[in-house]
Amino acid sequence: MPILKMDNVNKDIISLRLKSITESATLEMTRRSRELKARGMDIINLSIGEPDFNTPDPVKEAAKKAIDNNITHYPPVAGFRELQEAIAEKLKRDNNLNFTPEQIVVSNGAKQSLANIFLSILNPGDEVIIAAPYWVSYADIIKMAGGKVVALSTGIEDNFKLNPEKLEAAINGKTKAFLFNSPSNPTGMVYSVEEIAGLVNVLKNHPNILVVSDEIYEHINYSGKHVSIASFSEVKEQTVVVNGVSKCYAMTGWRIGYMAGPLFLAKACTKLQGQYTSGPGTISQMAALKAMKNPPQDSEYIREMVSAFKNRRDLLVKNIGKIPGIKTYIPAGAFYLFPDVSSYFGKTDGETVINNATDFSLYLLDKAHVAVVTGEAFGDPNCIRISYATSSSLLEEAVKRIKATLKKLN
Repeated sequence: MPILKMDNVNKDIISLRLKSITESATLEMTRRSRELKARGMDIINLSIGEPDFNTPDPVKEAAKKAIDNNITHYPPVAGFRELQEAIAEKLKRDNNLNFTPEQIVVSNGAKQSLANIFLSILNPGDEVIIAAPYWVSYADIIKMAGGKVVALSTGIEDNFKLNPEKLEAAINGKTKAFLFNSPSNPTGMVYSVEEIAGLVNVLKNHPNILVVSDEIYEHINYSGKHVSIASFSEVKEQTVVVNGVSKCYAMTGWRIGYMAGPLFLAKACTKLQGQYTSGPGTISQMAALKAMKNPPQDSEYIREMVSAFKNRRDLLVKNIGKIPGIKTYIPAGAFYLFPDVSSYFGKTDGETVINNATDFSLYLLDKAHVAVVTGEAFGDPNCIRISYATSSSLLEEAVKRIKATLKKLN
């Protein structure tokens, strides 16, 4: 029998579903940066949303112990009961939220939790409201699930926050869900209690709309204690919380996220997950269990990490604000800055013309050897995202390179 060569397979075999989505812009820029580094270029990568801290030693020890204890067999689809219970305790302890273990599904990262939710609730044509700018994967996850993205634009002049009037005006009979994110990726903005209450006053009048609250950056917050939209009794029953251990415990590679929401939704997500990944890795779950049992207010590790991020934020905002034509602000959480660079559109160095934020980002990569992400991927064509999850010395050097490179544009 002749061996089938993949080159002979018709490329049209790729599904329309896959063709309708794009590669993650952050992962694409990270890939480009690594390729250039492999070729010997000195690239400063400010594109990826990953803490530059290592996983805490007690968490790593818990994983090693799990291996030694042979916790290496298939786990329950929704996660170990012990981890579900620890997550329920964490939600009560940190957020004053009451969820039973049965309402919690542990997945391979918060990204899978989001995909589970939208694949479970969306039919073709159903609409999901999100505020733009938004995390790059939101729109494609919704599209992949057959839904339609309704992106409501916000600007730097209003701190990238959605107001209740705009939300109310976007709701119609096709609206299936509202996706909420605070602290925000990519802007780092944090909604106040009063601002969340304004959105709740709209949503409570639409009980059939599912509120999906992405709270992955809850502990990287410089403005005070995190407030979950699920803590408002008016919308508690229609809200699902998505979170994980990647950011505040520097556990990005362990791939553990979770959702906590209405029981019917948890059952649906468990059914779905059982058919395409089953439960997440056992060793990662035992590591996450150790992290979950560590109250953030008692964690010196979290305090030191957040303090470092805040210092870097201040350094970056101060230095980048000195570059003519870049409009910036002070983010209150996460580890991103999302400055407006539109004043450079139309400028050229004689060879390259900057037409948009994508051109701007590629220009910085090519000329300054600094990797950032175009705001177009986040739903805002006027901005770029800069991650300050790297050392202060690298941030200072990156800004110097950016400033020197932009001087060449007229």
